[in-house]
Formats: sequence, C-alpha cells, structure tokens
Amino acid sequence: MKNILYILLIFAQTLWAQSDFETGNALYAKEKYTEAAQSYENIINSGKQSAEVYFNLGNCYYKLHQVAPAIYNYEKALLLNPNDTEIKTNLEFARKMTIDDIKVIPKVGFHKIIADFTSTYHYDTWAWIAVGLSFLFFVFFLGYYFSGTTVKKRLFFSGMFLVLLAISLSVSSGIYERDRMLNEKPAIVFAETTSLKSEPKISATDAVLLHEGTKVFIMESIANWKKVQLTDETTGWIESEAIKEVKN
Repeated sequence: MKNILYILLIFAQTLWAQSDFETGNALYAKEKYTEAAQSYENIINSGKQSAEVYFNLGNCYYKLHQVAPAIYNYEKALLLNPNDTEIKTNLEFARKMTIDDIKVIPKVGFHKIIADFTSTYHYDTWAWIAVGLSFLFFVFFLGYYFSGTTVKKRLFFSGMFLVLLAISLSVSSGIYERDRMLNEKPAIVFAETTSLKSEPKISATDAVLLHEGTKVFIMESIANWKKVQLTDETTGWIESEAIKEVKN
C-alpha cells in the first residue's frame, strides 16, 4: 500500500512540475519574465531538476538583466547537459554582461591534453561508449569463435584486441573526467561587489574587487570564508555568503 501511495505521489509531482514548466513557457512567451522565473523556480524547489528548466530560468534572468542568477542557472544547465551548444552560447552572452574582465590563463602540458580529450564527452557518455564497445567486442568474439578459416580468426582476434583497447580508453576517460568534475568546485559571485582578501578576515588587505556574475573556483573553507581561485589563477579569500556554489 505504501509503495502505491509513493508511486502516486511521484506521479502527481511529475504532473505538477510539467504544469509549472508549461506555465513558465507560456509566461516567457508573453514576456512576463519575473512570473516565468517563479514557475521554473517552483519546479527546482520541488526537487525536480533538468537542463531545460535551468536553461529557461537562465533565459528569464538574462532578460531581467540579473547577471549572477543568469550565469548561475546556465552553469547548472551545462552540468546536466555539457555538450549543448545553445546553453554554451547563451552563457557566453551572459558573461559579457559582467563588469570584471578576468583573463583565462590556458592550462598547458600533459594534463591539459588529457583534460581536453576527456572533456569531449560527459563521464556518463564515456560509460555508454564503453557499453557499446563491449557489445562490439562480444560480436567479434562470436566471429572469432565460429570462424572456419585462420584468416578470419586472425581478423576477428585483431578486432577484439582493438575494441578492448578502445574499451579501456573509454573507461579510463570516464573515470578521469568524473574525478576532474568532482574535484572542481565552481561558484558564482552573487554579491553586487565583494573583496577578495589576502587572509580569511575582514581586516585583511583587499587583493581584488569582484562584481556579481564572476566565476570562481573554491579551493578550501574556513568558518564563513572560502579560499577561491580566479580564472587568471589569482587566489584569495571571500566571504561564503557572497558566492553561490554551482554544484550544490
């Protein structure tokens, strides 16, 4: 009985979320961006998440010229759908609204080459690639097992070997990408202005003045302070309440 009630509750929540999503879309089409944003926020607050909801919510805040919420929600959408070009495009438009012009220092070396390769796909996609290749490996194995000639057996054995290498590469890439994403802790500055301090205390020297919408990466936490790194590799301390973590 409890299982049936639970299923009915999930079904009702899904219908409610779908209703809010359609309502939000209708309000957005009428250029009622504040009301549309509230509809999308209702979906997220109910525990439902999707790239589409975050993307539409980001669009609402972009139209309302609220740069920090726009960037934050585009970043959330990109986490769920990292290969979506439309999300990436709109995120770049939103970033152009920020005041801070912080350079991005490109990473170099062997780790850069690996990261560029593994980030081609989400780690879930790498897993599905490995599954597909495993099926192909099984097909080659059947071909090898049932082949009647030495030439065919060699061909299928070679195919098995190459597919096995591809499976290993896919699994390794997925693990590397997953670890990279888990270790990376991006956050968006929500305070209109805030100072990056040299130490985790109010009286410390100001290193950089940051404005809303700037992206930072959290390195460590002490009390109500976060040590962060900017894209130009500048580091400093910022009050926790001034930023909002993307992966929360």
